[in-house]
Amino acid sequence: MKSFGGLLFLLGLGSFVLHYMNMEFKLLMWVDNWGPTVGTLIRVGLVVIGGALWLVGNRREKVAAPAAT
Repeated sequence: MKSFGGLLFLLGLGSFVLHYMNMEFKLLMWVDNWGPTVGTLIRVGLVVIGGALWLVGNRREKVAAPAAT
């Protein structure tokens, strides 16, 4: 879950940067089909959901790891 969340986060953030440089990831070219507002909402959703998945996966990984003492 942590790696998938990180991927979504990076794709969303990278899509933001590339969009303002008039470029886009081929995987995410469809996000602006319904207009720039919906495209921006999809990018924000990718960043938020990806970040949340990464944080949850990171916490679960720390809890599951045995304490090294």
